[in-house]
Amino acid sequence: MNRPHDIDAIRLPEISTFEGSLAQRVYQSIKHAILALDFPPGANLKKAPICERLGVSRAPVSDAITRLAAEGLVDVVPQSGTRVSYFSMNEIREGAFLREALELATVAKVARDLTEDQRKKLSRNMRLQDLLIEDDDVSGFYQADEEFHALLMAFTGMLRLPDVAQTVSLQVSRARMLLLPTPGRIAETLAEHRAIFDAISIHDERAAQDAMRHHLGQLMPRIERLQQEKPHLFNLTPKRIREAG
Repeated sequence: MNRPHDIDAIRLPEISTFEGSLAQRVYQSIKHAILALDFPPGANLKKAPICERLGVSRAPVSDAITRLAAEGLVDVVPQSGTRVSYFSMNEIREGAFLREALELATVAKVARDLTEDQRKKLSRNMRLQDLLIEDDDVSGFYQADEEFHALLMAFTGMLRLPDVAQTVSLQVSRARMLLLPTPGRIAETLAEHRAIFDAISIHDERAAQDAMRHHLGQLMPRIERLQQEKPHLFNLTPKRIREAG
């Protein structure tokens, strides 16, 4: 019988690495572990080891789990506890659709209005991505990848845009972590980022959108193949629900 496994609370990042109130930092720590797949789909979230690891009471942990459940990252199962949510292809497709709409509008505006200071910041990020590939640092590359897209959105001057984009694509971001270790994928990602950067640098809106559309278009076919290869990470079938219950 295949039962979801318990998490290793040691994998939680220290709350001192995050900013904000105690409740916010606890939430960020658990969320980071879920998005990084340190807590994989189906893992049981037990409050006691989380409290012990983070050195906090149950209240901020309970608050964090409530927030994560509202975001669709955990499932609170009556009489069974709390588990990290399985991937949902419907939610991933919706998130990818919404994220693409935001990203295409973003690169068009940035290509029109890019300043020299902004270009330099993007250039530094590109060099960092290159260095992380040399170091074979997949986790670090993922963070630099996220920063590349966040910089573009910040350059629009629309303050709510990065938060909106992150919210609509949480499930996409989590699935992407499974794809980056694919041999050659991070090098391909860098090449796609470079095409976006080059188009933006010469203020070519159409080329920037075409490059971004190509970049984002690699995602869903890869996730669909991943679903075939690792079906245990995706939504429970009726049979698996009975087995896990």
